[in-house]
Amino acid sequence: MRMNEIHFDDSRPVDGYGPGFFRVGGDVVEGAVLLTPGGVSGWSGFEDAAAVVAKAGEVDFLLIGTGAEIAHPPAAFRKALEGAGIGLEVMASPAACRTYNVLLAEGRRVGAAMLPV
Repeated sequence: MRMNEIHFDDSRPVDGYGPGFFRVGGDVVEGAVLLTPGGVSGWSGFEDAAAVVAKAGEVDFLLIGTGAEIAHPPAAFRKALEGAGIGLEVMASPAACRTYNVLLAEGRRVGAAMLPV
């Protein structure tokens, strides 16, 4: 198997996660996290659609990590993001971390809003 070193330019990949936290670019973020090309911030969860909508111009689409298991985000949250022109892909947070890193390595304008496992 051929191994290639990945370069993330200025973006910060997800290095790891665990119960109640994510490690992004070497820094630990407690609780839910919002990742965009513009930076990393804490996130209040599905009740905080406004924080995600505010990042609409930074991303082409958003990965939604729903925690340890896949679940449907609330309809109001989905409608707010779709109304702002943000495409969504919903998956469990571990899968969202992996997918985020792959797309980031490809140079894509991707964001992730993830609940901890």
